Amino acid sequence: MNLLPSVICAEYRGGYRIRLTFNDDVRKTIDFAQWLDGPVFEPLKDPAYFRTFFIDGGTVVWPNGADIAPETLYAHPAVAEEAA
Repeated sequence: MNLLPSVICAEYRGGYRIRLTFNDDVRKTIDFAQWLDGPVFEPLKDPAYFRTFFIDGGTVVWPNGADIAPETLYAHPAVAEEAA
């Protein structure tokens, strides 16, 4: 049985990057900058607001209702982590 991808952990990584862990233990850092177009995503351009994300319904969500489908996040290539 194949599970649909679901985000179970999300950690802010700077800029518009979030480190995601999925329900199959796949981990990747995604740069959300490409999705910040359109009225619902406009508030996310403010870095302080971007950091207000939380997990709901198996994906990353913001207080204004903006979200990206978990399948889209799962299929998206990861970005390189910056050295600490």
